[in-house]
Amino acid sequence: MFCYQCEQAVGGTGCAKSVGVCGKNEDIQSLQDTLLYGLKGIAAYAYHARELGAVDKEVDAFMHEALFKTVTNVSFDLNQHIEMVLKCGYINIKVMELLDKAHTQKFGNPVPTEVDTGTKKGPCILVTGHDLLDLYELLKQTEGTGVNVYTHSEMLPAHGYPELKKFKHLAGNYGGAWQEQKKEFKAFPGAILATTNCVLIPLENTYLDRLFTIGVTGVPGSMRIADRKDFSELIKKAKSLPSLHESSSKKIMTGFHHTAVLGLADKIIHAVKSGKIKHFFLIGGCDGAKPGRNYYTEFAEMVPKDCVILTLACGKYRFNKLDFGDIDGIPRLLDIGQCNNAYSAIKIAEALAGAFKTDVNGLPLTLVLSWFEQKAVAILLSLLSLNIKGMYIGPTPPAFLSKNVFSVLHEKFDLRLIGNPKDDLEKILKK
Repeated sequence: MFCYQCEQAVGGTGCAKSVGVCGKNEDIQSLQDTLLYGLKGIAAYAYHARELGAVDKEVDAFMHEALFKTVTNVSFDLNQHIEMVLKCGYINIKVMELLDKAHTQKFGNPVPTEVDTGTKKGPCILVTGHDLLDLYELLKQTEGTGVNVYTHSEMLPAHGYPELKKFKHLAGNYGGAWQEQKKEFKAFPGAILATTNCVLIPLENTYLDRLFTIGVTGVPGSMRIADRKDFSELIKKAKSLPSLHESSSKKIMTGFHHTAVLGLADKIIHAVKSGKIKHFFLIGGCDGAKPGRNYYTEFAEMVPKDCVILTLACGKYRFNKLDFGDIDGIPRLLDIGQCNNAYSAIKIAEALAGAFKTDVNGLPLTLVLSWFEQKAVAILLSLLSLNIKGMYIGPTPPAFLSKNVFSVLHEKFDLRLIGNPKDDLEKILKK
């Protein structure tokens, strides 16, 4: 374990043995770290909801209780920590539901939408991050100005919301996942707006002079927007920069919110009962630059043609431009949305389970997840709090999970690390 929580830390730097000066062992430290990461994820989703006027007193109270649980020497009880970590997952479901309702009340229920990945001629702004409200206010202020607005990475699902897609100058989606932004932003000639994570510090002499940040985001040397009610400096900058050129590229689909997918429920149920759909895979989560993430591309490519793939978050950029076709008019690739739209995935799974008179674990459904940061941790805890078993996670094991804690998760929930895509797929389909 490693802990530098208090003044007693060995050598004034940190306790790095199996037991700390206080007597805390690596398993307690592991669960406290897991809880903190889960809380950070909850905070991200709760922040977006609060910006839209949605709050929940139970969520706020839990944040206090859980943070207190991690305070120095307050509790060394293993079972209490396990209970608190799983409660963190439950609270995150409440937060995602809160945010989903706030989004749909403000922007409408997403609908399946084809999104252009090409470009239009004219001045342009690229919006990255997750904040749909920032995008909405920008679209209102750029309407009629001749400035086209493009989404990047986790902003792609914005195109499915009726109150966002109605803006004709929401021109398309530019680029892929967050880790490609240094290359993609350098090539993009217009102004760039970072609304949330993941935003990277630009390389020298690239695009810092046209990068704007807002809300919680901040990059040294970038231009700061104090209030989303006034994007005038961003718009002015966009008009002063070179225009994009016209280009054509592949169109991709998004907008398969749970309300849209459940509208296909009868067709899906019939396809399952008739044997045309044999299995469902949720392949989603965070993308990243670390080697091993090609696994998700290869896995998706190997999924048999009688199976449907659900996806969400920026991990979908590993395969969302591939042509998966359809099964009796049901697309084989359903992009549910952002990472917070894991709530939609839960609603879809629960609805299918109800239709087939079973629980989620009784469905022909396997979750194959990629993780990167704290929001992914919160979602994983949510899935564990629902007792969902047999999930695969990767590309590497979370470093904050001790060997014993991961062993417990494996035994209780059959949580597995990804291996070889071919072998993993064969194991799943043999069950």
